[in-house]
Amino acid sequence: MVVIEFILQVLLGLTSLILTFFILLHRGRGGGLSDMFGGGMSQAVGSSGVAERNLNIITVIVALVWFLSIVGLGLITKFQVI
Repeated sequence: MVVIEFILQVLLGLTSLILTFFILLHRGRGGGLSDMFGGGMSQAVGSSGVAERNLNIITVIVALVWFLSIVGLGLITKFQVI
């Protein structure tokens, strides 16, 4: 049980960092954090619709793994026998 908890904690940490990175990669819809880092200039160049869709799908998958690791850790914590 300790090994599973450790794996879920590592998975949660990695997916948190990856999810933050993928969210910042999304194209801005005007005014915000992405424009501060040059997201406004990339709109003039234009980005591929396929790339944006793939980024959306990958972000949703990582978010689901992140959510499931939180639920798993919560269940382990709740039902842990001391």
